[in-house]
Amino acid sequence: MAVKSTGQFSFVEALAPHLAGGSGRLDRLHGLVQWHRFEPVLGSVRDGGSGRPAYPSVLMFKVLLLQSLYGLSDAETEEALVDRLSFRRFVGLVLTDAVPDHSTICRYRTLLVEHGMLEPLFAELDKQLDEAGLILRRGTMLDATVIETSAARPGAPHATSDPEARFTRRQGRSGSSFGYKAHVAVDEGSGLIRAVITTPANVNDTVPADLLIRGDEAAVLADAAYHTHARQAALKARGIKPRLMRRPHKTHPVLPPRLKHYNRLISRRRCAVETTFATLKRRMGLATIRYRGLVKASGQVLIAAMAFNMRRWAAIAAP
Repeated sequence: MAVKSTGQFSFVEALAPHLAGGSGRLDRLHGLVQWHRFEPVLGSVRDGGSGRPAYPSVLMFKVLLLQSLYGLSDAETEEALVDRLSFRRFVGLVLTDAVPDHSTICRYRTLLVEHGMLEPLFAELDKQLDEAGLILRRGTMLDATVIETSAARPGAPHATSDPEARFTRRQGRSGSSFGYKAHVAVDEGSGLIRAVITTPANVNDTVPADLLIRGDEAAVLADAAYHTHARQAALKARGIKPRLMRRPHKTHPVLPPRLKHYNRLISRRRCAVETTFATLKRRMGLATIRYRGLVKASGQVLIAAMAFNMRRWAAIAAP
């Protein structure tokens, strides 16, 4: 498949070189990340559509990260690439280059999901973050958040629902949510996401918890929903401190003062994970799952996690 030639400076940019440079978050990311290391992972997955030359794979990967960083739809991403010079610089397009249209963006994301590329891409980014000395490993904070789907709820008139989304009720809140749940493991101190698993919203937080634990952290911090005697013993056996909050039960309906104090100490440390969810949902627009089905929902969340980690990298590296 032919590949489009991009990134060649135009006459306008030669006359106005300030258009080709910048000092914002995207420009810092452009210099921090070793983008060429994603090329072997992406391999030959390209979409030119109807025999047209394909865009370079790393360029399209950057487009998906931009989309997630700013919470844009496919059509909004296409429009932003047309209008914003910082976006063009980041992905490697100059003023005279045509931008990928919304259908190309959609097809490329689907290709990455179908070929199972997102997990290896996340692993490569994690490796680069580790090599940069950003992953501290003093503790892993576990938590989960519900993300509603944009699909209509079952029973809504003249609407197509998502057959894999599920209902859940959140403690202390009225009503129900219909969608998916993002389970994350966040590195204490750096705030970087080290693992993420997406499930239907009705899956209990504790179910995928063991898959989120990396094994190289000094401690695991989580609220009482994650505490089981088996998990506590397994963590101790691996040399990991189990900092799991306790909850009352039938035989001990009231926690003793010692455990209440223990819970407060853990809560003070693990509360930083809420900042992760606030950034993902409020600043990056991951308030809604845009696509139908668990596989595509997982893809959206995983791309958002990569974009979040790059955002954190740029913030940590800021002068």
